[in-house]
Amino acid sequence: MRTVTGLFDDYNAARNAVSDLEAAGVPSDDISIVANNAGDRYSADSSGAAEGAGAGAGLGAAGGGVVGLLTGLGLMAIPGVGPVVAAGWLASTAAGAAAGAVAGGAAGGIIGALTDSGVKEDDAHVYAEGVRRGGTLVTARVDDSLALKAEAILQQRDRVDLSARRRIYAQEGWSQFDENADPYTPDQVKRELERYRTMMP
Repeated sequence: MRTVTGLFDDYNAARNAVSDLEAAGVPSDDISIVANNAGDRYSADSSGAAEGAGAGAGLGAAGGGVVGLLTGLGLMAIPGVGPVVAAGWLASTAAGAAAGAVAGGAAGGIIGALTDSGVKEDDAHVYAEGVRRGGTLVTARVDDSLALKAEAILQQRDRVDLSARRRIYAQEGWSQFDENADPYTPDQVKRELERYRTMMP
């Protein structure tokens, strides 16, 4: 098994990537999506996520079902990120950490889950910071035989160039994700995402 991961500035592109991964044969149980929901931007679009605002509400509801992962989106909060809509194994790890009030909180859960599945720790911090700044993270555990196809799917859906994004963050003095930092406000998220759009070729 390998873990393939993509950070997206466009939520719809991330949702499409999830659908494409499922269509390619990756089981819903092996895919996760975590999207910054500052300002409640996606709750109405998340298949009932707004109906349960507790940590982990709705997470895993789609486990392996025909309907797919996206129908299991739920609302939760991640320290340093704020509100997110999320589903899947990575989100469940974060929800468990938040519900148990474990030292390190949900962010540690996400970073720990990523690194435990083979993602480099430096990359895991960039992914968490990307979600904090308004992005959407898609992560899939895939058989080796599907790994190249899964990587191509994420690339075709315009995932963020992680090295370039790390450089942008570093130029601003950033070194790693800080779960004690204030979450971005809806206006900050909007400005951040607009800034990235202007940088695209």
